[in-house]
Amino acid sequence: MDTDALRWFQQVADGTTVTEVSELEMVTQSGVSRALARLEAQLGTPLLRRHGRTLRLTHAGAVFKRHVDALLHQLDDGIAAVNQLIEPDTGTVALAFQQSVGTWLVPALVRSFRTAHPQVSFQLTQVRDEAHAVALDDGRADLEIGTRRGRSPSVRTRLIAVEPLRLALRADHPLAGRDEIGLAEVADEPFISLGRTSALRRLGDELCERAGFRPEVVFEGDDLSTVRGFVAAGMGVAIVPAPRAGSPEAAPGPVRYLEITDPGAARELVLSWSADRRLLPSAELFRRHVIRSASAGRVPALSR
Repeated sequence: MDTDALRWFQQVADGTTVTEVSELEMVTQSGVSRALARLEAQLGTPLLRRHGRTLRLTHAGAVFKRHVDALLHQLDDGIAAVNQLIEPDTGTVALAFQQSVGTWLVPALVRSFRTAHPQVSFQLTQVRDEAHAVALDDGRADLEIGTRRGRSPSVRTRLIAVEPLRLALRADHPLAGRDEIGLAEVADEPFISLGRTSALRRLGDELCERAGFRPEVVFEGDDLSTVRGFVAAGMGVAIVPAPRAGSPEAAPGPVRYLEITDPGAARELVLSWSADRRLLPSAELFRRHVIRSASAGRVPALSR
């Protein structure tokens, strides 16, 4: 089949008019119409029907459209792969990451990578740290950085850092002058936390239970910046990742971070990628860069 006809069918099916397709593709309207007619003749059934001035999918067209989308996506990936083999430093890396590493780890890794590969661009998306969330942004990302280890054999992971946890409390809290603390000492404090499905929330709850108490969570937030904001307002204490040097939360302010002396007060950060499909060259370059950086200990230091 003519791939131009498939692309024109895809565009029309997505709501673009034949006139607009002809203008975009610099071909006559009759040329687009003939190509669509040939496509229908090859399949032996109408794919589009006229509704006023627009064309809409028939039932057969809707069924066919799903396969056309997948086919053209694979074709575009193949074209991109060939282009990147010729020019591997001009590709795009689709990177998913958890919000909590978006202020220090991800920017540092991207910055150091682009020093050597300045023409590689990045498509960045944030994902939650929930265990049931789909890995690799449901297949839209090449790589993912976060705390979720994929349980599926189709996802490979590599440990890249261990992130200590801290107890966040307001700077004028009676315990704020301390450098470290055991969680049992704040058993009677109100806690601010992420939602119950969060991996960090579950880890914090487990640490508290091992310390002999169940935390009284008075507020649940969707992200760590909100949690820190409520701590700064004096609404409670929170178990959060240790601030890293240069990150916004490391700046002097209304929140103090105390080292937690309880065993296991840390979380693992991992790099994930698909085991079922080969990474395009630019993504493979970045994967290797992340692993080399982690092995060499070149990750941002803790704030002092």
